[in-house]
Amino acid sequence: MLFSHAKEFPASFVNFRPMIRTPALTSLLFVLLSSLSSAQPSTTPLFWPAKNGPTHDSIAPAADAARIPLEWDGGSGKNIVWRTELEGEGHSSPVIGGDMIWFTAATTDGKQQFVYGIDRNSGKIVHHMLVFENPTPEELGNPLNNYAAPSPVLEADALYVHFGTYGTVRINPATGAKEWERRDINVRHFRGPGSSPIIHGDLLILTFDGINEQFVTALDKKTGKTVWKTPRSTDYGDLDKDGHPTRDGDMRKAYHTPVVFEIAGKEVLVSVGSRAAFGYDVNTGKELWTIRHGGFNAAIPPLRLDNLLILNTGSERAHTLGVRIDDKMTGDITESHVLWDREKRNASESAPVLVHGILFQTTRGGIVSAVEAKTGKDLWEDRLEGQHLPCPLVLGDKLLFSNDRGQSFLVRASAEKFELVGKNQLAEPITSSPAVADGALFIRTKKALYKISAK
Repeated sequence: MLFSHAKEFPASFVNFRPMIRTPALTSLLFVLLSSLSSAQPSTTPLFWPAKNGPTHDSIAPAADAARIPLEWDGGSGKNIVWRTELEGEGHSSPVIGGDMIWFTAATTDGKQQFVYGIDRNSGKIVHHMLVFENPTPEELGNPLNNYAAPSPVLEADALYVHFGTYGTVRINPATGAKEWERRDINVRHFRGPGSSPIIHGDLLILTFDGINEQFVTALDKKTGKTVWKTPRSTDYGDLDKDGHPTRDGDMRKAYHTPVVFEIAGKEVLVSVGSRAAFGYDVNTGKELWTIRHGGFNAAIPPLRLDNLLILNTGSERAHTLGVRIDDKMTGDITESHVLWDREKRNASESAPVLVHGILFQTTRGGIVSAVEAKTGKDLWEDRLEGQHLPCPLVLGDKLLFSNDRGQSFLVRASAEKFELVGKNQLAEPITSSPAVADGALFIRTKKALYKISAK
C-alpha cells in the first residue's frame, strides 16, 4: 500500500462521522474539499519529463540555460534556494512536471522501494510513498549500483516508476494514487537494475537484460497489459553442447535505455544489449537489424546526428560506434553500416551529449573528450577530478559534469580545446543526473535534493 508523509487530511476530519447531514454541513464539507483540492501542486507543464530532458538529449532549453547561475556553493549557501534531506539511496534522476519533482529511492538492502514527490518551489516533501516491499531481494554484488537506479518517466496525467525485476507502476501525479502495477516481469539482474522506461505513443517500453533472460517488452501505458515481448537473438558464444550457458555472470547483462528514431519511414526502437545492438519495429517488437559488438553492461542511450547513429557498447572496454542510417538496414549490418569505431577512453555510465556535431563525453574516471561525430576523429582530451556517473548537462555553450565528490564542473562546449570555466561544490556525492525547470537547476546528491537558482 502507498503511504505519504504529506498531511493531506487531519485525522479528526478523516474519522469524522456526522449524525445528521444539514445544508450548512454540506456546504462546509464542499469548501473544505475544494480547498484541499486547490492546494495540490500542479503537474504541468512538463519541464523535464525524463532523465535526459524534454528533447531526450540532455540539452536544457535555451531560456532556462540563460537564467541558471554559473556559481553555487553548498557551504555558504550561495545560489542555493533550498536543500531537502532524503532517506534511502538511489541513482534515479529527477523528472519535473508543474510544481512537482519526482524520483525514486530504496533502502540499502532493497527491501523497500519508494517514490518521492517534492514541491518544486518550496522543497517540501509532498509524497514519500512506499511502492514495493521485497522480502528477499537479489544481492547487488556491485558497489556502484543500488535498488533505485532506473529513472521514472512523466506525462501530464501519469508518472511511470520502474525498479526492474521488482516491479513497474503507474501513479497519478495529481493524487499519488497507484493506477496499475506489474510485478511479474522478472529477470536476474545479478548487479541490480539500471534500465529506465521510455514512453512512445500508448506504449511504455521496458528493457530487461539479465543474466538468465534478455528481452525488450512494451506495455499498454493505460492498463499495464503486455502488448509485445521480444527476446534478444544474440549469440553470446557461451553455450555448451547441450545449449546451456557455461558461465553465470556479466557477459549477458546490460542497463540500457533505448530511444525511438524514424528510420527509412519506420519508427525504430534502437536498443543496445550485451554483445549486440538492435533495431526493432517499436509498434510490434519485430527485430529489423542487429549489430554485433564485444561489449557488455551497455548503459548509454543512442544518439543521432543526421544519418548517423552513435552507439556505446558497454563498460570497461566500451567502444563508441558511428553507424550509417539508410533504407538498407536489415539483418546483420555489422560489416556494412559501421562507419567508425572508437576503441578507447569511452563513457561507460555517463551518457555523452552532442553539440553542433561534436560528441562530448567522460569516462567513469573523469577523462573528458571531444570527438567529431561524423568521423569519430578525436579533437581534444583532458581530465576532471573524481568518479563520474551522472550524465553531463548542456547549458547553452557550456557543459556541466558532476562527480562523487559533490563537485560540478562547467566546461566550454568547444571543438578547439578543453576550457574549464567554473567549479562548484555541494556537500555530498552526486550520482544522479541533473534536471532543469523554469530557470532553476535541480541536483540530487546522496543525501539531499538541491534547488540552485539566482536568488
